[in-house]
Amino acid sequence: MTPSPDMVRPRAAYIHVPFCAHKCGYCNFTVIAGRDDLESVYLAALARELSATLRAPCQVDTLFLGGGTPTQLSVEATCRLLDMLHHWLPLRDDAEVTCEANPNDCTEEKLRLLRQYGVNRLSIGGQSFSRGKLEVLERRHTPEQLRDALETATAIFPEVALDLIFAAPGETLKDWHADLDAAIDSGVVHLSTYGLTIERGSAFYGRMLRGALVEVDEERQLEMYLAAIDRLGQVGWDHYEVSNFCLPGNRCRHNQTYWTGEFWWGFGAGAAAFLPAAELPAWRRSAEPIVGWRRVNHRSTVAYLRRIDQERPWWEECAPITREQWIREQLVFGLRQLDGVDLRRLDERWGEGVEPLFEPHLSRFLEQGLLMREDQHLRLTRRGLVISDSLWPPLLEPGT
Repeated sequence: MTPSPDMVRPRAAYIHVPFCAHKCGYCNFTVIAGRDDLESVYLAALARELSATLRAPCQVDTLFLGGGTPTQLSVEATCRLLDMLHHWLPLRDDAEVTCEANPNDCTEEKLRLLRQYGVNRLSIGGQSFSRGKLEVLERRHTPEQLRDALETATAIFPEVALDLIFAAPGETLKDWHADLDAAIDSGVVHLSTYGLTIERGSAFYGRMLRGALVEVDEERQLEMYLAAIDRLGQVGWDHYEVSNFCLPGNRCRHNQTYWTGEFWWGFGAGAAAFLPAAELPAWRRSAEPIVGWRRVNHRSTVAYLRRIDQERPWWEECAPITREQWIREQLVFGLRQLDGVDLRRLDERWGEGVEPLFEPHLSRFLEQGLLMREDQHLRLTRRGLVISDSLWPPLLEPGT
């Protein structure tokens, strides 16, 4: 068996910056729009969370600034944030440092500032190159602004990633092909493609209930997803995770922390963390054997700020993760990666053969051609890939 994960400190950190100029209709993330006046208060709270959690600087391999819109911060606030992170989360020499950005914020001054502070991977939330689709999605940038942002970014950063959304209301397969071709020609090295989902808590959800907005049917969504796989594969892109593609050698290292069951820090409103048991205060320790804790900070930015100011716990969830739950999640997240899962690695972490944990579902999915197996290696087939979300529940929950 490998050494207990309780002895290992996280080597990855996620920082949540909740500020946005505008909340898009499909968004149900932890964001706060039009409240730039809270920048200073938020950064002070973040500093207190970092200090209380880490107690001493902790070196990391990957750092991810997400949102919200980190690039919404003023230049002064950006410098303050990055100085703070350099103190508490110093970087290893080959660290990957990612910052999410909106096209509207991608001025040369802002991007060169980020690069100066060590950001080496910019992830731009473009969503589409189509003016009509951007309007439907309630994005506030134009196709021209997106192209300008990509041109500026690719001249400054060694890696630029782009997010695209497909299956927007009214979108055709031809429209989606045009977005894919524009992305391929844009100079980015990484592409994340997400089918539009209308979640409870978003403005689109209310419109859908009133009949004012209609989701694209599942068959068309599947057609668009397969079109992305085929088109990007034709030009040599690596489809390495269900929703993620890259030019060879440009996988997102930070996200692989999540997918391989490693620990990570999470700071800021709504941020999630997976922490070894030893990192939690003594009063949160569990009597039962656990691998670690999953902690989620309060999703309301205002509540997060209030709790830290009152020196109360700033998280709203703090749940123990048993070794079995940890192993189950590793199988599922591992199968989301196109390389699949080495069962021998899970055997080592479990301490014995893991396959009985997943029966009879594992055998059934193999018989149905949804999974394929080569020796001790398990991966999704193309047929399994397109319905993968339906495979996870029985693998995650014992007795289902």
